[in-house]
This record gives sequence, structure tokens and C-alpha cells, in this order.
Amino acid sequence: MVIERTGKAFGIDIGGTGIKGGVVDLSTGELIGDRFRKDTPQPATPAAVADTVAEVAGNFDYKGPFGVDFPGVVLGGVVQTAANVDASWKGTNLVETMAAKLPGPVTALNDADAAGLAEARYGAGRGHNGVVIMVTFGTGIGIAIIHNGQLIPNSELGHLELDGHDAETRAAASAKEREGLSWEHWSKRASKYLQALENLMWPELFILGGGISKKPDKWVPLLKCRTPLAVAQLINNAGIVGAALAAHEATLT
Repeated sequence: MVIERTGKAFGIDIGGTGIKGGVVDLSTGELIGDRFRKDTPQPATPAAVADTVAEVAGNFDYKGPFGVDFPGVVLGGVVQTAANVDASWKGTNLVETMAAKLPGPVTALNDADAAGLAEARYGAGRGHNGVVIMVTFGTGIGIAIIHNGQLIPNSELGHLELDGHDAETRAAASAKEREGLSWEHWSKRASKYLQALENLMWPELFILGGGISKKPDKWVPLLKCRTPLAVAQLINNAGIVGAALAAHEATLT
């Protein structure tokens, strides 16, 4: 299915430390003007986050579809997990909470899914068919699965068992910092994780993201797996771009 991507939409990326947003040109996946960021309120309750999201959006002269990504599983617009924000988010309808504050219809999705969607359409995965998996190595391990350009949402494969442990406790970038691992030692763990993932999913491409992807020369050449590797290209704007794209596609269905 070919989906036309023209016009613009607004993307908002809710993170544990910051909330940022901007208007996205859907023909290019680039931001129109600058993005705007505010610190995530503490505690990050639904009401406080919604107010901050409204402040971010209020810095733009924009009315139209909004995409909002969230650091947790989102099913039918309702938050199911909330590891890096306030626990009161569980069971909260993210769409309704944000729609009350924003001048346009709202689409909600997981933050890793938003980043993966952006990379698949506009970044490192552009032009690749079949299964493309984005893996973000950060505080945890985020996963986005894209099949022929279409998102398969809410993958929690960062929690695969690895050597008897939750994989992200061993192979996330935070594990490298916490344990003081060398790039070589940590890359062996990351390789083992990627090998486990590719044996389950058989993807045609891994896209590697997360803050650690800003230094790809330190570790990507050390990885060992059969699946081709590409480094994420959109970096800090991926969540905004993917959320905006999801909002646009929601208007077409």
C-alpha cells in the first residue's frame, strides 16, 4: 500500500527528562522551523505532562493533527506501562488527556515505535522492504518493528532473556556505564542480544539508535551478527517526526 505523505503535522515526543515538539514537513521528514523543548515536570503526572505539552504546542501557530509519543506501551490510546514517568499514567487515556489541551485530533503511540517509523520512512531504513527492526540502546532497549513500511506496534523485545537476565539489564547502554565496561566487552553483549533477536525475527536490516549511536565508530564495527546494520540518521528528531507521521496517517484511515 502506498501512502501519500504531503502537507504537515505536529509531533510531540514525551520523554522522562524532556518534552519536545515541532511541525514536520511530511514530504521530507524535516522540521519546519525549530523544535521547542521543556523539561518533563516532576512528578510526571498526566495533568502536569499535559500542561507542559500544551506549552510546547503553544509556541507554534499550528492547528491540525497531532502525534504524541510516550515512553510506554500504548493500546487503543490507553497507557499500559510507564517505567520512566509517574505510575499514575497506567490506565490513563493518553489521547483524551492530550486532546483536551491541543487544537487538533490526537494520535498516540510508543516512543520507540515513533522513532522506528521515522527511520523506516525517512532515515536509515528508507527504501528497505521486508522486516526492518530499529534497536535503541539507551537506559533500556527499545524496539520498533516495521514490515514493508508498516509499523507493528508495542514490541517489548528489549526484555528477551539473555544469559538468564532481562536483556536490557545486560546490553543496554546504561549497563555499559553502570558496570564500567569497555566498548569491546559491551559490544559482545550487544552482539549476543542482536543475534538472539535475529534468530527470532529474521529481519533484513537492523537500525541502531539511542544516544550511544552518536559515537558509532566506537562500537558498531565491533558488532557481530548476520543482519546488515545501519546507524539511525534522525537522532534527536526521530520521535517528533514519527509521531507527526502517525498523526497524518491516522487522518487517512
